[in-house]
Amino acid sequence: MLAAVLTWLGVAGEAAGASLPEGTDWPQWRGVRRDGLWRETGVMEKFSGETIPLRWRVPIGAGYTGPTVAAGRVYAMDYTKETSSERVFCLDWQTGAVLWEISSPCSYASFTYEAGPRAAVTIHDGRAYALGAAGNLHCLDAVTGKVRWKRDLLTEYQIRMPKWGIAAHPLIEGDVMITQIGGAGEACVVAFDRRTGEEPWKAFSDKASYGPPIAIEQAGRRLVVMALGYRLVAFDAADGTLRWSHDQPKSSWPIAIPAPVVQGDLMFFTTAHAGSYLFRLASDRPAVDVIWARSRRPRTDDTLSPVIPDPLLMNGLVIGVQTDGELRSLDLMTGKRQWETVEAMPKAWHATMHLVRAGDTGERAWIFIEQGNLILARLDAAGYHELTRARLLEPTLEQGPRGRAVTWAHPAFAYRHVFARSDRELGCADLSAGR
Repeated sequence: MLAAVLTWLGVAGEAAGASLPEGTDWPQWRGVRRDGLWRETGVMEKFSGETIPLRWRVPIGAGYTGPTVAAGRVYAMDYTKETSSERVFCLDWQTGAVLWEISSPCSYASFTYEAGPRAAVTIHDGRAYALGAAGNLHCLDAVTGKVRWKRDLLTEYQIRMPKWGIAAHPLIEGDVMITQIGGAGEACVVAFDRRTGEEPWKAFSDKASYGPPIAIEQAGRRLVVMALGYRLVAFDAADGTLRWSHDQPKSSWPIAIPAPVVQGDLMFFTTAHAGSYLFRLASDRPAVDVIWARSRRPRTDDTLSPVIPDPLLMNGLVIGVQTDGELRSLDLMTGKRQWETVEAMPKAWHATMHLVRAGDTGERAWIFIEQGNLILARLDAAGYHELTRARLLEPTLEQGPRGRAVTWAHPAFAYRHVFARSDRELGCADLSAGR
């Protein structure tokens, strides 16, 4: 794979980063704070044509793992079905040159969709934390790729494998790395010392979902919040002590994928099987109160029930993607539907688009739709207002349901560039204003 990539690029060993770029890294899933907010300035507002020129592209294998970007390097994972192996790799952000890669054997036999690893590589303090779909966990030197420690979670924890594999993007909180694996007994969630890989604690007997952990501040405590199979839980990162939980309706299998989204003392949470909830975080103790709740059925009700995409909270609105692919807006405090549209993307079952807010203020968002187009739009109480659209990548069949070509991996935004992948290539495009 390495030789093929270098031949494609026409380079033979670019340095890891001669001069670090200006701008903010995208070191984990959904950005620096896991909030889907790109804080960059000096970014374009209008595409010049129907296609966005790529600064570089490299061939890769299958995977839902969205790229992450830190210290001038790009990280991702893929899967080779012929050899039943997952690869973690690191590229130079300016050229796409492969700086290092490691591969490890694994089996996808026990779950559906063999389209590669799911979780994004988390970069923290010079280390890369890569969690494979079948339970291979690696902590790697982010510069050299040297293995610092690794764990075979499938064997060690006798994982009760979720239908679609392990997907919870690893979170670093203090001295531990936390993820959800669905291990036997009290090992649905496991923490590992981020430096040594030793296990300080494990917790919860629940079935696993696919939802990643996020960290919040509540009542003077630092808590981790995560959707397990059929409940939302908040616990201490240091020891896994449960502080509060909220039960969710059950279904034929857990399908919680989006993470909770927090704005001030409000927390919005939604899943395809449970519908949507708005909670208020208590200020004097670790607890939540339900402000409103909506079932997912019927789908025409004032609710939001996405399969994959995480919603945005902006300007008093919840904006997200309904199960059938409509872009929908709810009033944050009441849950009343404000508008919905298929202008961004045609309806399709489990249709996916990733929403990233453009700046701390304002009403604009970058939208990467499953057909491979990147959109800049204004989203307000009146509706969806498309500002510009162009093709970034060609969709591929490996990720798609029932033979539909899609691009389902979350893109990264860093250094005034966008980094996105399909099941055939990973590309980088310049979004700088005035280029």
